[in-house]
Amino acid sequence: MTETNHLLFELGCEELPPKSLKKLSQALLDNILAGLQEAGLSYDQGRAYATPRRLAVLIDDLQTFQADKVVEKRGPAIQAAYGPDGSPSKAALGFAASCGASFEDLEKLETDKGSWLIFKQAVKGQATAELIPDIIRKSLANLPIAKRMRWGSFDAEFARPVHWAVLLFGSEILITDILGRTTSRVTRGHRFHSPLDLSIGSPHEYLDILKQYGKVLADFEERMTIIRDAANQAASNVGGIAHIEDDLLEEVAALNEWPVPVVGNFDARFLALPQEVLITTMQSNQKYFPVKNAAGRLLPHFITFANIESSNPDSIRQGNERVVLPRLVDAEFFWKQDRKQSLVERVESLKSIVFQKDLGTLFDKTERVASLAALIAEKLGADVELAKRAAMLAKTDLMTNMVGEFANLQGTMGRYYAAADGEHADVALALEEHYYPKQSGGAIPSGQIGQVLALAEKIDTLAGIFSAGLIPTGDKDPYALRRATLGILRVLIENGIALDVVELLDAALDQFSHDFNKVETRQKVIGFLFDRLKGYCLDQGYTSHEFEAVLAVNPTSPLDFMLRIRAVQSFRVLPEAESLAAANKRIINILKKSDQAPTESIGALVEAAEKNLLAAAEQSETDILPLLAEQNYPLALSRLAQLRDSVDAFFDNVMVNTDDEALRNSRLALLAKLSNQFLKIADISKLQS
Repeated sequence: MTETNHLLFELGCEELPPKSLKKLSQALLDNILAGLQEAGLSYDQGRAYATPRRLAVLIDDLQTFQADKVVEKRGPAIQAAYGPDGSPSKAALGFAASCGASFEDLEKLETDKGSWLIFKQAVKGQATAELIPDIIRKSLANLPIAKRMRWGSFDAEFARPVHWAVLLFGSEILITDILGRTTSRVTRGHRFHSPLDLSIGSPHEYLDILKQYGKVLADFEERMTIIRDAANQAASNVGGIAHIEDDLLEEVAALNEWPVPVVGNFDARFLALPQEVLITTMQSNQKYFPVKNAAGRLLPHFITFANIESSNPDSIRQGNERVVLPRLVDAEFFWKQDRKQSLVERVESLKSIVFQKDLGTLFDKTERVASLAALIAEKLGADVELAKRAAMLAKTDLMTNMVGEFANLQGTMGRYYAAADGEHADVALALEEHYYPKQSGGAIPSGQIGQVLALAEKIDTLAGIFSAGLIPTGDKDPYALRRATLGILRVLIENGIALDVVELLDAALDQFSHDFNKVETRQKVIGFLFDRLKGYCLDQGYTSHEFEAVLAVNPTSPLDFMLRIRAVQSFRVLPEAESLAAANKRIINILKKSDQAPTESIGALVEAAEKNLLAAAEQSETDILPLLAEQNYPLALSRLAQLRDSVDAFFDNVMVNTDDEALRNSRLALLAKLSNQFLKIADISKLQS
């Protein structure tokens, strides 16, 4: 039985960046586990722990020694291993010397591809304790830290100055240097509640000792649960419900080792402000959880968390109330000042903001988007004037004080200011919704004018940035074109909007006056868009073969594309699918190899199998025409599946490439007729893996 032990590593430091703490913690665990696996060391499970002042990893039942193994080194081929007289060649002798062995120690390896000399060497496994320090150092060096720092006279670099390091394998200390600190079994508790050192006897004592004696909850997930439950209870105590967003919950957990809830209050007069403003102020600036009533309206309370059990909690409450007050006063001032000028009056100021040097100002973009929105609205039967009005106002809230202070409220404030200006309700809603979806899986526009504006704005951005040559590469996408493109697709597909996206891209490209290669740009934009569509389809559970089958027939409406791929997926499970996919692949290959393109007319046929196939193909062509007109692709493919027996009989009994040229051409025309029926939906030959 393999001997095992538990491993504990903890790195103690100054307060780590809260927004990256969880990511750093998980990366450290992943790196260490990868290092153990690379070293061939087995373990039961690994867990990551993190607080503002520490990163820790606990590995259960880690193998204490590497297994012994035999290492093989391959040398020269046998034909090069001997001289004409049968003695070892220089290559063979040199290989043996490089292995620290004699020629007699070498063995022969026989494979299907040839024979080689090899050297086999038994390598005894190392003690895990000897390998762990380097694995940890390498894991720390590979953490995703944006900017490392040095401190004091140390050469070591890390996200924050390091103060201690714990490294235990079982009950034994693995003494080594980690980022300038000698490892020990001594950790530290809460900065204020437990200033004395704490000794860890064995890895599994870690959590309990920190919690019981150190006033530290090292388990990140446990802290998040405690914070959520405490916030909900505190909100309930004042007759409300805590408004808890996941990102803020994670950040608050990353700011506290011993979270203690504190309920604060603010003047009810501020509730007259848009509640998104108050929520943003409390969350972004102060890290507070707002409190709402059962109807979802804000109450004049907030919940914050202190990283200490204070003997005078009222002083903490009062301090937070004093801090948030000026923030709320500023927001109130911005709201009142902004409303002194209507959004329409701000349109002219868009001329002062450059969107992109080749694409002009925000005003130029606004005019392009308005034109594109009018085109889309007309195609959808939407109100063209409302669409144009929404487009002209779409970016005006960027010129307000409120959005200048809280950039994440762009669009939201546009909706509020438009409503205050007396704009049409559909226009006001569109000003907010044209930014949708704001993140992966986020809500898409619900109103028709919002859908029109979202499409126009995103298509203009996509086409414009590509025309300026700023194509996303790797993880660089400063204009968020991937998100915009996925947004275009989702708005069209999930709202059931049947528009030709290539036609819209052409309309957008036609509006740019700077010098660029339109044909080349068009191809790149279309390729980029369909790459995103492929990702969307794969996320929806479709396969790459199904996607390629539809892509091959070039549908330019994303909604129509999805109707086709759903049909292909349904067709694929039919018993006839495999045979017909293979037959279509064969047909396409035959047509490709043909010296001449098949004629449209089919002349005289002689074999019963080909006559039967022609009759079946003519009937199926008649049957699927109304189905295609209705975009009922599943039923159309189901009808075409009935051709299998006729197709199989044709290939079993008919030779296409006969010497009779007229007959050969007729048979080619018959195959083309058959293939084209499938290609009206998808190229099912692509389903052949």
